[in-house]
Amino acid sequence: MKSPLLHLIFASLACVAMLVGYGVWYASVKAKSVAVANLENQISIKTETESRITSTRASLAEIAGDEATLQSYFVPETGVVAFIDHLDAQGQTLGATVSVLSVATSDAGAQPELTLTLTVEGTFDAVMRTIGAIEYAPYDLSISRLSLQQSAKNTWHADLNLHVGSVPASAHRVSIDGTRYDSAKPSTL
Repeated sequence: MKSPLLHLIFASLACVAMLVGYGVWYASVKAKSVAVANLENQISIKTETESRITSTRASLAEIAGDEATLQSYFVPETGVVAFIDHLDAQGQTLGATVSVLSVATSDAGAQPELTLTLTVEGTFDAVMRTIGAIEYAPYDLSISRLSLQQSAKNTWHADLNLHVGSVPASAHRVSIDGTRYDSAKPSTL
């Protein structure tokens, strides 16, 4: 028979081995738990980032429509001819003749602008209606000088300087009377 001391030593060694094994297993499980917690944190950060990106894209899509509306109030550098044609067509519709004497660009202010010198000829009613249609057109424009003279018995002549807000060609698409005039590439957001 074996001695009880040997049984006690063997049982103590088995208990110590079990405690060491339990400690190693506990440390391993704890390390895995920390790794899983880190992964969960990374997943939640990525999910939050993705939701912010989705929200930002939706906001940018809404803003793009507003930007297009706002940009339609300006004449792009490449849309000057179309704008002049629009003024001429508007004058003809109202019974007046619109002639463009000069076109110049200016970067004096925060926003570039075009300066047009126009002559409008026709009956008094046609000239005034044409000037009113030009003045109240859906553009960022102002009339800086206007002179009105009677040329003949029923013919009037108006000279005016028109300042129109402009944008670089790469930042604008313009729609005049429902016809789209695309200028270069639209700006990216």
